[in-house]
Amino acid sequence: MDESLLRTLTPTVISILVRRGADFAAAEDAMQDALIEAVRVWPDDPPGDPKGWLVTVAWRKFLDAARADTSRRHREVRVEAEPVPGRGEMADDSLQLYFLCAHPSPLARDRLGEYQAQAAIAALHADAPSTSETDWLQIVEWYDELLLLTGSPVVRLNRAVAVGEADGPQAGLAALAEVSPDLPRYAAVRAYLLERAGGLEQAAELYAEAARAATSLPERDHLIREAARVRQLLQA
Repeated sequence: MDESLLRTLTPTVISILVRRGADFAAAEDAMQDALIEAVRVWPDDPPGDPKGWLVTVAWRKFLDAARADTSRRHREVRVEAEPVPGRGEMADDSLQLYFLCAHPSPLARDRLGEYQAQAAIAALHADAPSTSETDWLQIVEWYDELLLLTGSPVVRLNRAVAVGEADGPQAGLAALAEVSPDLPRYAAVRAYLLERAGGLEQAAELYAEAARAATSLPERDHLIREAARVRQLLQA
């Protein structure tokens, strides 16, 4: 590649960009980008008209930069025009959102069952630290509705957790006694209730058992961490 030709053409191309409407600094930046492109392309595909090639590429680079700058200024104007945020409400609506997802009324009968149970069980894991006893009683009521509509054993399994949160772990274990131990996640639910009831050693063993039977990698990793956490509590 003829570097002397590039040095000779650089002032000419910049002047052409300026005549087309670019300011000098922007024309220089565009020319630099065009020279970088020339170094990349010319050795394998030299142009028949080097000057015309540089003018075309430099002008395109200038237009791209101008458009990007205009878009940036528009974004800044929109941000400045936005009202200053006020003090947000302190209410947490996440539990209500889970209720809306899990409640059976919006769904066709043939879609009821495990889907709603899995949606509602999210409330158990996500809101357990902050959910009030009244809210847990509402969850139990909705699980009862699901049982009437579907008779799904998965619903009964998750209902046992909700009963344990509303009425205590012993009540949850009593509800769990009505469920088949062969159900997926049975061991994990029993481990959770036993941990709350103080049976840490058995809970750790059940968490590990549930991890071995897990059908997905994230679920398995979560249960392994739960088993390790409970074992640490036993050693404390």
